[in-house]
Amino acid sequence: MLSSACATRLSTTRIAQRAVVVAGRRHAPVQIVRRAVRGIQTAQQTDRDTITRLLYSLGTKKEVERHLRIFSAASHPSHPAKFAVIKVGGAVLEQLDELALSLSFLYRVGLYPVVLHGGGPQLNDIIEREGVVPDYIDGIRVTDAKTLQVARRVFLEENLKLVAALEKLGTRARPITSGVFTADYLDKDKYQLVGKITRVDKRPLEASIRAGALPILTSLAESPEGQILNVNADIAAGELAKELEPMKIVFLNEKGGLFHGVTGEKLDIINLDEEYDQLMKEPWVKYGTKLKLREFKELLEHLPRTSSVAVISASSLQKELFTDSGAGTLIRRGYKLFKHDSIDKIGADRFRQVVHDRDPEVLAGLQSVTGVLNDLKNTPYTVYGDDPLDVVAVVSRPEGEVPVMTRMLASRTGVLNNVTDNIFNAIKKDHRRLFWTAQADDENRAWHFERADGSFTRAGKSLFWYGVQDVAEVERIIKGFEAKGRIDRSYLPVGPAAPPRKDAGLGGVKQYSTLARKAMPGYSRGYATSAPAAAEPKRLALIGARGFTGQSLTSLLSSHPTLDLTHVSSRQLAGYPLDSYTKASINYSNLSVDDVAEMEKEGEVDAWVMALPNGACKPFVDAVDRGAKERKAGEGSVVVDLSADYRFEKGWTYGLPELYGRERIRTSKRISNPGCYATSSQLLIAPLLKYLKPGAWPTVMALSGYSGAGTVAATDPDGRPVSAPKVTPEILGGGVRPYALTDHIHEREAGHHLSTLLTSRGANGPDKMKLAFVPMVAPWFSGIISTLSMPINQKLTAREVAALYEEMYSGERLVKIQKGVPELRDVEGKQGWTVGGFQVHSEGERVVVVGGLDNLLKGAATQCLQNVNIALGLEEYAGIPEDN
Repeated sequence: MLSSACATRLSTTRIAQRAVVVAGRRHAPVQIVRRAVRGIQTAQQTDRDTITRLLYSLGTKKEVERHLRIFSAASHPSHPAKFAVIKVGGAVLEQLDELALSLSFLYRVGLYPVVLHGGGPQLNDIIEREGVVPDYIDGIRVTDAKTLQVARRVFLEENLKLVAALEKLGTRARPITSGVFTADYLDKDKYQLVGKITRVDKRPLEASIRAGALPILTSLAESPEGQILNVNADIAAGELAKELEPMKIVFLNEKGGLFHGVTGEKLDIINLDEEYDQLMKEPWVKYGTKLKLREFKELLEHLPRTSSVAVISASSLQKELFTDSGAGTLIRRGYKLFKHDSIDKIGADRFRQVVHDRDPEVLAGLQSVTGVLNDLKNTPYTVYGDDPLDVVAVVSRPEGEVPVMTRMLASRTGVLNNVTDNIFNAIKKDHRRLFWTAQADDENRAWHFERADGSFTRAGKSLFWYGVQDVAEVERIIKGFEAKGRIDRSYLPVGPAAPPRKDAGLGGVKQYSTLARKAMPGYSRGYATSAPAAAEPKRLALIGARGFTGQSLTSLLSSHPTLDLTHVSSRQLAGYPLDSYTKASINYSNLSVDDVAEMEKEGEVDAWVMALPNGACKPFVDAVDRGAKERKAGEGSVVVDLSADYRFEKGWTYGLPELYGRERIRTSKRISNPGCYATSSQLLIAPLLKYLKPGAWPTVMALSGYSGAGTVAATDPDGRPVSAPKVTPEILGGGVRPYALTDHIHEREAGHHLSTLLTSRGANGPDKMKLAFVPMVAPWFSGIISTLSMPINQKLTAREVAALYEEMYSGERLVKIQKGVPELRDVEGKQGWTVGGFQVHSEGERVVVVGGLDNLLKGAATQCLQNVNIALGLEEYAGIPEDN
C-alpha cells in the first residue's frame, strides 16, 4: 500500500498549546512546532519521491521528470490552476477507487488538477425509480423542477463520494458545488432549467489549490438571480478551460480514447491544423465522433497552442500525462508541416537562430552557425519542420545516394508535443532508408533507438539507421559516406563489426544491432488517420484487378493496418464499386499509362501492383519509370508485378522471401512476384539441393484448382461485368486435365532461380538447375498439391529429410511442416505453404515429398503482400491473417 503523508501529520494546534517532553527534555512549543513541520515536509517529500519512482515504471526517467518539470512550472502560485482540467464522466464515477487513486497520484507529486464531474447514469437510475420520464430535445436533457431537484441531490452525493475517497487516500480535496459558474437560461421555453454559462469565477478554485486541496466541481450553475441551472458537463469543462487556459484538458471515459470507425484501432494523436479537414470527410467520422471533434477544435481555438485535449481512461491517466507515448487519444491544434529544398523558403535568419539556439555542436563550440550553413551548400537537401520551427530537420540527399539526416533540432515544446514524431514520419514517408547521428549523451537517446533498425556508438557519438538490415550493406554505405565526406570518421567502428548482441540494452554501447521495437500500441505517436499507431500509412494502386488474384489481394488489403488501397484499375469494370475492399468506398477506374506516369510524378502512391496478363505489364512499368524521373519529392514508388514478364529480368528482384532473403526486397523498387507453381516447386526442392544427384532432374507433378487457369470477361444476370473462370468443373467432367507437358514457364522459372542457390562447383560457377514439371488442372476452385520426386547422391532416411526442411524453414511464419501428406483441406484458403509426407525409396536414393499452397494466396496475393510490406518498410506479415 502507498504510504500517506497525512497519516504522519501532527496537529500543530494541539502541539502549540502545551509543552512536550522529548528524550527527557522539555522544549518550548514553538520549537516543537518547527520540528513537527519539518517532519511533515520530510514525510511529504519522501511520499513524492516514492510516487515519482513508481511513475518511472511507465516510461523513462527523463520522460517523467521532463513532464513533471513542465507541469510544475505551469502551476505557478499566481495562476495555480493552469496544470489541468479533468472532466470525469458519470460512468467513470462508478470506478471510484481507480479514479481516486489516479487523482491521488497527481496530488502526491505536487500537481493540482481542477476536477469537474457529471452524473448522467446515476441521475437516470434515480429519476426512473422515482417515476420521472426523461425528456430530450436535440440531445439536451429537458430539466424541469423535479428533474433538477433529483440532479442536484445526485451531483452533491457523487461529489462527496469522490472527495471522501480522495481523503481516505490522504489526498486533500474540497467540494465546490456552487459559486463558480454563472449562467443564463439556454432556452427557458424549450429546455426549462438548463443553463448556458456566461461567466466563470476561478477564485474558489485557486483558493482551494493554495490551501493544498484538489477542487472537485459539479456541473451546476446559478443564474444572476440565484436560480440553479443544469449544464452539460462537457460544456462546463470547456468553459472552465477557456477561463483557466490549462496545459491539459482531460476527458475521462470508459473506452480510454477515440477509435477509428473502420479498423477499430485507437486514434493515438490528432493534429487538428494538419488533419481536421480530412478527418471530417472520412465516411466513418459521423454522429458523436464528428460532434466531439468539432467541439474539441472550437475549444482549442480559444486556448494557447500549448494546450491540448486528452481522452483517456482513469486507469491510464498517469501514462497519458507522464510519457511521450501516452495511452489515450491526444488532440491538439499542432501546426502544418512543411518541407523545402532551400532554407530561404523558411527564412535564413529564422533558420540561423534555430541553429544558434539548439544545435549541440554549435552550443559546445565545435562548429559555428556559418559552418552549418556552408555545409548545406555542398549537397542537395530538404528541410522539414513545422510553422513555428519547434522542430527543424535537415536531410542531405545527393542523387542516387542514401540520405543522411544531418540535423534534428527540437525545442522543448516540440519534444513535449511530439512534433518530432510527426517530422520523422514525414521523412520516413519520403525516404525508405536513412542514416543519422546523435550525441551519445543526448537526453532523448531512447527516442533515436526506438526509431532505428540498428546503431553503434563510437567516441561519444551514435550512428543510427533504418531500412538496411544487412551488416555488410551498412559498412558499404558508411564507407561511401566517409569517402565523400558526408559523415564524420569518428562514427565508424574500429576493426571488423561484431555480430549483433541479443542482450544489448538501449543504453548500452554496441556495434551493429537490430533493435526490437516496443510492441506497445501507439508507442510512437503519429498521425491519427494511421490505422496502426506504430507505422506511417502507405498508399497502393492496383492495375488489373478484375481477376481472381486481384480480388484476393483487395480482400487482404481490407484488414491491413497501414496500407490503404487508393486506386484500382480495370477497363471492363470502370465505374463499378469494388465490393471486395471494405476499408473505404472505392470504384474501379480505367487508368491509362499517361495517368500512371502523372500519378507517379505527383507521388500519389507508394506502391503499384500490376495484376495484368503476361505480356501486358511493360507499358505501365515504363510509365512508372517515366514518372519517377520527374517526381517532385521523395523516392519513386515500389512496383510489384504479378505476371511472368519480369521474373528473368536483370534489375528486378525475385520476391520469394523464404528462399532468397528479405534484404534485396527491402532495398528494391522493382519486384517480380513468383508464379504459384514455381513457388511450391522451389520450396520443395531447395532443402535437398546439395543432395541432388549429378546429371539428374527432380520431377514435380502438380494439381491446381481451376482458378489458376485465369478468368474471362462475362456478365452477371443484371448485366454487370464479372470475372468467370476459363476452366470449370463441368469442362473437366469431374476429372483432371494435364497441360503444358513440357517447357511450362514455371518450370524454367524455378530452375533459373534455384540455380542461384546451388553451391559453386569449379571456376565456371554454379551449375544450371533444371527440373521436369507436369501441371494438371483439377475440379476444385483453388489450391495446389505438388509432389516432388528427386534422385539424391547419398542415402538419407525420411527423418533426416524432414530435418532438412525443419532447419531451412525454421521461424518462417508462412511455412507449415507436418508429418502426413498435405491434402487440399490443408492448403485451400490458407495463407502459407504446407509440406509433409516425407518418404525415401527403399534403396535410399530417391526422395518423395509433397507440398501445397493456395494458388491465389501464397501463390499470388499473400506473397505479393509480403513483398509490398517488406519493400515499404512495414511489418512483413501485416494484413496477412494467421492460418487456423
